[in-house]
Amino acid sequence: MDRLTALQVFVTVVEQGSLSAAAERLDMSRAMVSRYLGELEGWMGARLLHRTTRRLSLTGPGEETLVRARSMLALGEEMERLAAHAGDAPKGQLRVTCSYSLADAFLMQAAQEYLSRWPGTAIDILQLDRTVNLVEERIDLALRITNDLDPNLVARRLGCCRSVVCASPAYLKAHGTPQRVQDLALHNCLTYSYFGKSLWQFEGADGPESVPVSGNLSANTSNLLLKSTLLGSGVSMQPLYSVADHLERGELLPLLTKLEPRRLGVYGIYTTRKQMSPLLRSFIDFLVERMAQDPLWQEPSQRSASWAPSSPGAQ
Repeated sequence: MDRLTALQVFVTVVEQGSLSAAAERLDMSRAMVSRYLGELEGWMGARLLHRTTRRLSLTGPGEETLVRARSMLALGEEMERLAAHAGDAPKGQLRVTCSYSLADAFLMQAAQEYLSRWPGTAIDILQLDRTVNLVEERIDLALRITNDLDPNLVARRLGCCRSVVCASPAYLKAHGTPQRVQDLALHNCLTYSYFGKSLWQFEGADGPESVPVSGNLSANTSNLLLKSTLLGSGVSMQPLYSVADHLERGELLPLLTKLEPRRLGVYGIYTTRKQMSPLLRSFIDFLVERMAQDPLWQEPSQRSASWAPSSPGAQ
């Protein structure tokens, strides 16, 4: 019996709450899950789970085993990482997908630095502003900005994405500057098809606030909305990484700066941790390191207060 696999099965059964759910999660048959549990209990010389038709619960030895099993699995993952770093330099090709704006602001430069560091590697980038099926599209890694993660995929947090509501000076001169969140309902709000299309959400000192928004233009890429905002067409909610330079130059003005649009996580998404290639692990580690070095992608507590968007026209 592969004891490490048996420990993984045991931990997954506890976390999923049933043998059937664990079997689906591990892509095993229910009979195989039951066999691993039985052999693990034989090895331990004790029953680890109370099993009834309605629920599972840990026995005393089961609780102790769970703690040690998780430690051993974590140690196993750490050993795999060490082995990857201790071996040959990364080689091969990765197929990576992300949004147009994230590719422009981050991925292209990061990929170039990685390829320069590891000449034996190649990266195929697929720019899409929609969620894709990683298996069907043969994607090794998807970079996504979201707070809604697919539980069937593996995600590693890379950084934080903040947003800002903004408009051009010309638009504000013609239509006035919103002073309260609810004022946005009276403005022409340019909306993103895949996020916040009809409702914008904020966090402030007094808690969360939201406002229904609408306008005469929506698009499936934030880059198109940014261009329209610069032309004076309306108000838009933009990733801060896309508009930082425009804010600095005064081409756009941040609005309602006492409130903050809901923050999102930047994640590296892949299909499985079990058969993760050294190349993929190396590239994800590099992206984590790269974002940690750039204040643009850090949580507010990590960033210099002077970086917060500011402008003479800010409200």
